[in-house]
Amino acid sequence: MKKVIIIGAGPAGLTAAYELLSKSKDYQVVVFEETQQFGGISRTVNYKGNRMDMGGHRFFSKVPEVNEWWQKMLPQQGAPASDDIALDRNVTIAAGGPDPQKTDRVMLRRNRVSRIFFDRKFYDYPISLKVETFKNMGLARTIACGFSYLGAMIHKREEKSLEDFYVNRFGKKLYSMFFEYYTENLWGRHPSEIDPSWGAQRVKGVSIMAVLKNAFRKKTGKKGGKVETSLIEEFSYPKLGPGQLWEVTAEEIKNLGGTIVMNAKVTKIRKDGNHIKGITYIMDGKEMEIEGDIVISSMPVKDLVAGMNDVPADPARIAAGLPYRDYMTLGVLVPKLNLQNKTNIKTIGNIVPDNWVYVQDRTVKMGRFQIYNNWSPYLVKDLENTVWVGLEYFCFEGDSMWNMNEEEFAKMAIDEMVTLNLIDSKDQVLDYHMERVKKAYPAYFDTYDEMDKLVEYLNTIDNLYCVGRNGQHRYNNIDHSMCTSFETVKNIISGNTDRSNIWNVNTEKEYHETEGNADENANDEVEVD
Repeated sequence: MKKVIIIGAGPAGLTAAYELLSKSKDYQVVVFEETQQFGGISRTVNYKGNRMDMGGHRFFSKVPEVNEWWQKMLPQQGAPASDDIALDRNVTIAAGGPDPQKTDRVMLRRNRVSRIFFDRKFYDYPISLKVETFKNMGLARTIACGFSYLGAMIHKREEKSLEDFYVNRFGKKLYSMFFEYYTENLWGRHPSEIDPSWGAQRVKGVSIMAVLKNAFRKKTGKKGGKVETSLIEEFSYPKLGPGQLWEVTAEEIKNLGGTIVMNAKVTKIRKDGNHIKGITYIMDGKEMEIEGDIVISSMPVKDLVAGMNDVPADPARIAAGLPYRDYMTLGVLVPKLNLQNKTNIKTIGNIVPDNWVYVQDRTVKMGRFQIYNNWSPYLVKDLENTVWVGLEYFCFEGDSMWNMNEEEFAKMAIDEMVTLNLIDSKDQVLDYHMERVKKAYPAYFDTYDEMDKLVEYLNTIDNLYCVGRNGQHRYNNIDHSMCTSFETVKNIISGNTDRSNIWNVNTEKEYHETEGNADENANDEVEVD
């Protein structure tokens, strides 16, 4: 029996472990996780009965294998959730599915609402052409945006940066309003310094022309043909947050005979030539070693290569230069928000229905805020009388924000809530809780443009497989991360030594959620998760 070492108990690592154990009896699987929680950035934090989703995660995929996998772990609800009952709200249910009021192991169906908060007003995301949009922008700004877009169509830029990518699709005025500051805030770099491939991967088919086409379709009722973008209106979501899915998966792995070692930080990858013999990890302050036949790594590729012996200078340099953006969030409990619900979507307490809101305001550092009440009613302990909000900030590990203690960070974030008029005063805050996430977002600058060279080297190591967002330094959604593990397990079981299928996930068209038929819900996610 071959021993498989899996580094990381996030979506990619746990998917790989479950797939190997469920599809073959020929492997002993041991998973090592640095923290005490499952799910990586997809974990859920429980603070006094109020749950926080780290980053916000919508469960939607065009890959049938992924949807079947989710359904197996958390079956779709067969009865309304508590807020659907209270509001007499229609919801998609599955015949024979579990009742979320009676069991926890259930996947809910939720409305998708994300908007931009700019100039203290809400704008649809992506921008829609309707009366409210023009009213919010004002006549002068609308005309300026129109001429700016026409200018961009006539004078196309060579796409050398993410700024060029956005300007070509929206014009400089809309880019300045809705993309420039948010992107710089997210990455810590101006869009002119970021590789355009990030936009090509995450902004699939979204443009002003897409907005015009969709507006025409809605107005005329036309259903045929292709559309450039049609973001999903509904998505799946675990009753107790995304971390619940990975907690359930971990239990299934243990039931299948797998071993999961928590609080175990992998520090060394011990190679003999182009073959990994084993790993070294630290647990309870002690350095320990384990031998293995196969290594599946979802740890940051930067750290993976740094922990290897005898790495040639060039791939070592590229890996060391790969950048990441880190993440901090403050859960804030308040009795209410000042934001008015002007939509036709019913909510408990008539709060705005958004899952998350993009903050486009140069006077604050806040990047987004989540409203956990709208993800699942079971994330909030007192749904009737409180609003549980997650204020999201992007930073670099070790910078001044990252080094703030909880009180300092809370003061800054709550003051910004007041600045944005989300609340009237800091005295309205009932409670708060801070969380940090290291290496949340692999970034597309610095040595990233040499990533192909690094991949070429990693592929020479005959028993190493790199999976997931950080394992491949690629901005994957959950389903893409899972697909890298699906492909890895297929290769291991079949004996296929070509890893191109693993690295091609989320690059080939079959994985891109673009240009769906007009009758489908194509998910052209630009959103950060």
